[in-house]
Order: sequence, then C-alpha cells, then structure tokens
Amino acid sequence: MHSLEPYYRWRPYYIASNDKRSPFYGAQYSEFEFSTSIYNYYIHPQWDDFGSETLFTKLLYVNYQKHYAILEMLGEWNDCLHNDIMLFKQGVIDRLQEYGIHQFIIIGENILAFHASDDCYYEEWYEDIAEEEGWICMLGLSTQVMQEMQDYGIDQYILYGDFFETNWRPLKPAVLYQHIVHKVETYL
Repeated sequence: MHSLEPYYRWRPYYIASNDKRSPFYGAQYSEFEFSTSIYNYYIHPQWDDFGSETLFTKLLYVNYQKHYAILEMLGEWNDCLHNDIMLFKQGVIDRLQEYGIHQFIIIGENILAFHASDDCYYEEWYEDIAEEEGWICMLGLSTQVMQEMQDYGIDQYILYGDFFETNWRPLKPAVLYQHIVHKVETYL
C-alpha cells in the first residue's frame, strides 16, 4: 500500500497545504518517512489524515470561483465501525462548504472496501448542497463498493456508476470538472 501515492500531476495547479482555506493548510509531508498505516500496512506519506483509522484523503484541486473540489480517497471506508462519513463530513467537507464548495468529485479507485451503517450523514451532505445546485460524484468505485452503497440507499445522494466513469488522469482539473458537469446535467 505504500506505493499508492495520491495523484500528483495537478500540483502545478493546486496544493492543499498552501491554501489557507484548505482543511490541510500547513501540513508537512515527507517523501521518505513512512509512519502512517492502515491495518499494519504503511501508506504513502502524502495522504492526509482526517481522523479515520482506515480511510485517508487527498484534496487534489479546489476552484472557489466555480465552487467545486476534487478529492482522492485511500483505504477502507468503514461507517459501521469508525463512522468514517461523519469524520470526513465534519473534518473535510464542512470546512470546504464554509468557502462555498458545493460540487464534489471524489476519486474512489483506492477505496478498498466499504462498510455502511446508515445514510444519515450522506443525506445531510446532500441536503447541505442541494439548495446550491450541488452534487457529489464518485469515480472509479469497485463493483463491491457500489453494491454496498446501493444496498444501503446511499446511491440516492451520490452519483456514481458506468455513466460517470472517465479516464480522468490525462485531463486537467477544469476539463475533468466540465466533463462531469455535462454528465451530471445529462443525468439529472
């Protein structure tokens, strides 16, 4: 797991640790010292901790003028044991919403497992952004993660699935955003 590095090619456009409005402002990273782990497996030191034992994130890009953020996730999303959605919502999402962010693209390729509890925080997140014509779109989720989300009704708050999938890595953040906006508008 230590080789799963957050996507770094957008660093010329945005660095969360340099953004005073970011929940990760001032964070210091090591390129060589691996000290954080998920289940005794070290993870790359560039991932950001928001209080979960098994889930980490990286704020890849924020555009405050257009009100969107792109985040990448790593680990086991466990609402059942750790209430990860509460930690993520309160520690990251709410802080971005304070600055007008209401459209979220979550890269979930490295979400290894998902364990649901209930949909209360997902519903709250959705309601918080709905008045602003906001949305949450997740990309790269595995079939098992999508199934678990659907089984617990989380799919009524988050957009995901084959329709939204795209090869996002070669795109610049603004291009990915426009691509997802088009898909969201077509879907809704």
